[in-house]
Amino acid sequence: MSISQINHLMKIQQRLSALREEMRREKLDAFIFPSTDPHHSEYVPDRWKGRQWISGFDGSAGTAVVTLRSAALWTDSRYFLSATKQLEGTEFQLMKLRMPGTPTIAQWIGDELRAFGGTSVGVDGMVNTLDDTESLIADLRREGGITVRTNLDILNNIWTDRPAIPTNKVTVHPMTYAGETAKSKLARVRQALRELHADGMLVSALDDVAWTLNLRGTDVHCNPVFVAYLLIDSDHATLYCDKEKLSADVTSYLNDQGVATAQYADVRKGLKDYFEYNILLDPKETSYTLAKLVNTKEVVRQASPIPAMKAVKNDTEIAGFRHAMLKDGIAMVKFLRWLKPAVEAGGQTEMSVSQKLTDLRAEQPLFRDISFDTIAGYAEHGAIVHYEATPDTDAALQPRGFLLLDSGAQYEDGTTDITRTIPLGPLTDEERRVYTLVLKGHIQLELCKFPCGASGTQLDILTRSAMWREGMNYMHGTGHGVGSYLNVHEGPHQIRMEYVPAPLKAGMTVTDEPGLYLAGRFGVRIENTLLITPYKETEFGQFLQFESLTLCPIDTTPIVREMMLAEEVAWLNDYHQQVRDTLSPHLDKGERAWLRKATEAL
Repeated sequence: MSISQINHLMKIQQRLSALREEMRREKLDAFIFPSTDPHHSEYVPDRWKGRQWISGFDGSAGTAVVTLRSAALWTDSRYFLSATKQLEGTEFQLMKLRMPGTPTIAQWIGDELRAFGGTSVGVDGMVNTLDDTESLIADLRREGGITVRTNLDILNNIWTDRPAIPTNKVTVHPMTYAGETAKSKLARVRQALRELHADGMLVSALDDVAWTLNLRGTDVHCNPVFVAYLLIDSDHATLYCDKEKLSADVTSYLNDQGVATAQYADVRKGLKDYFEYNILLDPKETSYTLAKLVNTKEVVRQASPIPAMKAVKNDTEIAGFRHAMLKDGIAMVKFLRWLKPAVEAGGQTEMSVSQKLTDLRAEQPLFRDISFDTIAGYAEHGAIVHYEATPDTDAALQPRGFLLLDSGAQYEDGTTDITRTIPLGPLTDEERRVYTLVLKGHIQLELCKFPCGASGTQLDILTRSAMWREGMNYMHGTGHGVGSYLNVHEGPHQIRMEYVPAPLKAGMTVTDEPGLYLAGRFGVRIENTLLITPYKETEFGQFLQFESLTLCPIDTTPIVREMMLAEEVAWLNDYHQQVRDTLSPHLDKGERAWLRKATEAL
C-alpha cells in the first residue's frame, strides 16, 4: 500500500470519528449521505460532494450510511469494481444494488440500530428529494419506529474546508444555438402547467433552469449549468441565483424575457410568499425541505413538464449537433491515426492518451470543455464500467489487447458522447468474439424501426439478444438522452432493461452503448449518439428510426466475420461510407488515406 493510500485511509477514519462525535451531540444514531445536491443533480458542485468526502468513493451514484458503530455504501453495477477498490481498508461495507441478498438502506439501518437500541436517523432535507425522504420515513417507521430528522446539514460542523457555492459568471446561450427564446419556452411551460391544472412550479433541476432561460454556466464540472432555482407562476418568473454571478447584460436580458432575479437563498422566502392557488412540485426533483415550506392550498405532485420538452430538439439544436459531431469526428480521426503508432513507440498511458484526445478536441471551433471525465481503460481496466485513471492506477499501454475509450466534448453548438474499443495489437479469440457480440447488439438497435411512442425498455432486447444466447449480459443502461450544450445525461427517456415508460419521439437524441465486461480481463463497449427521425406513416400509425449523429470509424479488425448477419455488415459498410464522405473534406492527405483504410467495406 502506497503512502498516499495510507494517508487517504487515515483521513476517512478521522472524518468518521468527527462525524460520530457530532452525531452523539445531536443525539443521532445514523446519518445518510446521498450523492446529490439541493437540485438532485447527477454531477454536483464540490460543496455537495459529502458522500465522497465521508467515504472516499467518487462515483456519480451511491449512498453512504454511517451509524455509531458501522458504515455501508450502496451503488449500482457500473461501480462495483471501482467501489470495491476505493472502499478497501475503510469501515465501509459495499452494498451492491439490485443484487440478490443486498438489503435496502432501511433494512440495513433497522438491523444495525436494533443491535444497540438506536432510534434516530438524520438526513439533510435540502439534498434529499420529497419522494425519497417520505419513502425513507415510511420504511424506517416499519423497521421499528425509527424517526428521521431532516433539518440538519451535519457536514457544516465537521467539514472544515468545505468549498463554497460556486460564484462563476452566467452567460447567455445565443439564439444561434438555442433556436427558441426563453419567453417562448416559458409560454410553453405555462401551457403545459395549465394542462396539468397547475398555476406555477418550482424548477429545481439545473439543466432545466439553464435550458428554459437560455443561460449557461460553469458551476459543475463538465456540465454547463449554474446553481439556481426558477420559480414560475401564471404571469411571472423569478430566477434565484446569487447576483454576483449575473452581469448587467445578463440581468437586462432576463428582464427582456420577463424574468426577475433574486438571491439564491431567497428561494425559501419566495416559496413562502408564493400566492397562487396551487404549485407543481416534482417530488423526484424538489428537496424535502423546500417542499415543506410551501403554503398553497394544493400541491400538484407531478413530473416536471420541462425534461420532456427539452428532450425534443428543435431544428437549430439538431443542426448544432451535426456541427458538433463533425468537429468531434475530425478530432477522433486525428487521435485514432496517432494512437497505435504512439503505443508501439512506447511511453503512452491511459492518462496520456486521454489528454491527447482532449487536446485535439480543444483545437476545434466552439470547444468549451469535455462533457464528462474520459474513461480510458486498458486491458482489465476496461472491465470497470466507469473507470477513471489516477496516478496510482495509470496503466502503460502495450501493443496488444483492448483500450476502451469513452469520451465526449462540450461545444457551444452541441454535446458529444462516443465510445470506441480499440485493438492495440494482437487479440485473443475470446476478445474478438466478445467484441463482435457487442457490435452486433449496437447495430441491431441502429437498424430498429419502431412505432412513435414506444419506450426504450421495449427496444432494449435488441442489443442483448445475441449476448443472451451466449449467456452474457451487461447491467447498465443501453442509452440515455444527450443535452444540447447541456448535460451529457438527459432524460426522461432511456433505453434499458428496467421499465422506463417515457415515450420515444422524433427529435430526441439517445445513445446506443451496449457492452460486455469480463472482470480482471477486458471490457468492450461501442457507442454512438443517435437522433430519432420519422421513418414512415402506415395504416398502423407513425413509425420512427434512428440516425447516427456520431461520425467515427468502428474498428473492423476484431470482428469475427461469420458471426455477423448480412444486414449488420450492410449497416456497417453504409455507416463507414457516411463517415468517410462527411469527414474526408476536412482532413489532410495523410488523414484521408488513414480514414479510407479504416472504413474499407467488409
